[in-house]
Amino acid sequence: MAHTAHGEHFANFAEFYPYYLDEHRNLVSRRLHFLGSLGVIGCVAMAIATGDWLWLPAAVVCGYGFAWVGHFFFEKNRPATFRHPVYSLMGDWVMFKDICVGKISL
Repeated sequence: MAHTAHGEHFANFAEFYPYYLDEHRNLVSRRLHFLGSLGVIGCVAMAIATGDWLWLPAAVVCGYGFAWVGHFFFEKNRPATFRHPVYSLMGDWVMFKDICVGKISL
C-alpha cells in the first residue's frame, strides 16, 4: 500500500521501516532513541535481577521519554507511536539493532 503525508497506510513492517527511518533523521533524536532503548534494557534487567517489577513501568517511561524528547524538540514531528504503535515499537528495536551493527550512524 502507498502512504501519504497525512494518512499513512502500510501493508507490512518492510513498507513501514523506511518511513520510520525518515522520521528519525536528526542525529540527536537517534541518539536519544538509542539511550532510551538502552535504558529499557537496563530497567528490564533490574526487574529480573531484583524481582522488583516496578522497574517495568520505569522501562516504559525511559523508552518513550527519551524518544518523545527527540521527536518534539529535535525532529519537530509527531511520534509514529501515536499512529502505528506496533510497527513503531518494532522500528525502535530494529533501528537499535541497526545502530549496534553499524548500519545506522550515531
